[in-house]
Amino acid sequence: MTANPVSANSNACLISPEIGKSLIAPAHPPLKLGVLASGSGSNFEVIAQAIQNQQLNAKIPVLIYNNPEAKAATRAEKYGIPSILLNHRECKSREELDTKIVKTFQEYDVEWIVMAGWMRIVTKVLLDAFPDRVINIHPSLLPSFPGIRAVEQALAAKVKITGCTVHIARLEVDSGPILMQAAVPVLPDDTAETLHARIQVQEHKIMLGAIALIAESNRKYCD
Repeated sequence: MTANPVSANSNACLISPEIGKSLIAPAHPPLKLGVLASGSGSNFEVIAQAIQNQQLNAKIPVLIYNNPEAKAATRAEKYGIPSILLNHRECKSREELDTKIVKTFQEYDVEWIVMAGWMRIVTKVLLDAFPDRVINIHPSLLPSFPGIRAVEQALAAKVKITGCTVHIARLEVDSGPILMQAAVPVLPDDTAETLHARIQVQEHKIMLGAIALIAESNRKYCD
């Protein structure tokens, strides 16, 4: 696995980025992404589809999911991507789960980890095995509204603008250097469902944008 090409101290932030048809030149080896998902897997599928359409110079050797009912596994099957269930309920601790995750990703020679709707708190075990190479997406403009129910937090605070953030994961929940953000206006008649739906549109864009930035940085590092 390669060393981290993105500075952990970077606070680079892009608001509502425009993602072009070609996110990165395909002349270099694709970035190997291990994806963690707990639910529907919509962010996972956006990544897989961009790879299939040659919009993103990356590949997904394996998807790990922790919920037996997660639809992400069905999406992975559609794209011919291996998926592995690591049920957290069968583990005695978060560290035990992360040890299994690390072992699996190392077996598949994963370079970066994408938490695409991963509803588990990660531990030092995972972050030490992939230092500064675990990214997360969160439905708010961090550092505002970290933690669970971020959309509901934004509505309760009566903010006029919220959004989403892709960042490098740290032990503190929803902290770490920001890679990319997108702003989403809060409308007067918004509910948690309508606001979340609009945020998710931007989540898909900045997830691809952040991975493209990482892949480009990795290419320059390798050059």
